[in-house]
Amino acid sequence: MADLTTDFVGIKSPNPFWLASAPPTDKEYNVRRAFEAGWGGVVWKTLGAEGPPVVNVNGPRYGVIYGGDRRVLGINNIELITDRPLEVNLEEMARVKADWPDRALIASIMVPCEEAAWKSILPRVAETGADGIELNFGCPHGMAERGMGSAVGQVPEYIEMVTRWCKTYYDKPVIVKLTPNITDIRKPAQAAKNGGADAVSLINTINSITSVNLDTMSPEPMIDGKGTHGGYCGPAVKPIAMNMVAEIARDPGTHGLPISGIGGISTWRDAAEFMALGCGSVQVCTAAMTYGFRIVEEMKAGLSAWMDEKGHATIDDVVGRAVPNVTDWQYLNLNYITKARIDQNACISCGRCFAACEDTSHQAIAMSPDRKFTVIDEECVACNLCVDVCPVENCISMVELQPGEVDPRTGKTVPGEYANWTTHPNNPAATAAE
Repeated sequence: MADLTTDFVGIKSPNPFWLASAPPTDKEYNVRRAFEAGWGGVVWKTLGAEGPPVVNVNGPRYGVIYGGDRRVLGINNIELITDRPLEVNLEEMARVKADWPDRALIASIMVPCEEAAWKSILPRVAETGADGIELNFGCPHGMAERGMGSAVGQVPEYIEMVTRWCKTYYDKPVIVKLTPNITDIRKPAQAAKNGGADAVSLINTINSITSVNLDTMSPEPMIDGKGTHGGYCGPAVKPIAMNMVAEIARDPGTHGLPISGIGGISTWRDAAEFMALGCGSVQVCTAAMTYGFRIVEEMKAGLSAWMDEKGHATIDDVVGRAVPNVTDWQYLNLNYITKARIDQNACISCGRCFAACEDTSHQAIAMSPDRKFTVIDEECVACNLCVDVCPVENCISMVELQPGEVDPRTGKTVPGEYANWTTHPNNPAATAAE
């Protein structure tokens, strides 16, 4: 059986599934239940500085985007960091870590961008026995408006500065949580690395408004007739998160920087995809809020079964395996030519492929009077839209043409050279250079 134990920058856990810093990790009761359910670690909900506690709204805090059958695709959250006293959180963290020494417990922290503030809180966190800290440079609402969260995470110089403070005053792993609300994710990642960060985690939530109540003309969630922007998370942000993870993993300046992946991870497959793109651990929030803590049982079982099937003995066998295959468009092989093929035995004659191709693509699917759908090779550009809209799995597939075959669309023989756009004869720049 595959070994799911994880050693992420020296932080050990029985599996790579951690709960992200969010409402599910707000207190001792929740975290104990999470560990009993089988989670490998938690990132405690973000701690603030000593003083008057943060005050959250006493009303709706979440807005939701639904898919079919009211499946939750994304949650907009306007809740702030913990509204419980710092001392209470620290005491609870110490008790939990003492009782669950084999589980990863990370303290998320957000305090003003002042050296004294970080120097004051870090020793107190260290006393809890927490395995490391995560610097919350990602919160896009509320705290950002107070000069913290993404207000820091959007300025690489601040990231590097605060990370250096933490590495000076704290002797365990420092993880920097990055905001996606930025043009180039590599810049803050590089700043974190320059400051001495042991790892980065991403993505934090995306600044968003999920809906507007057309009766009250207010964004939702609505508080006494008003709404505000919040942080968006859940399955809908997964593609954005994976791209940002991959950008850090493959960039020469940040390649090799350990990454804890966050963003829409709901299944073992999601987790495996993040790991393949370079993540040594994964963090989950929305799935736990939607289905409860026991969802981790399915995640662990699914990941273990897949690893066994593929011959991966440990998590390290998976981490980063897909990174070499992430490239820029100009390096794609333009000689790789495919054509759509429809399995007539599997086809249910729904016509989705025809409608999509006829109206929005290349008119490459024909429909007979008896509703039999076939591909017109001369028009097919292999865009894959028919595969994507077909409701029957594996009914439509893309079949590769081999070098020496004639492409019916162009009438040209498929060549075995010109591997990418830079040297492809259809590239005007390449032709001019010759």
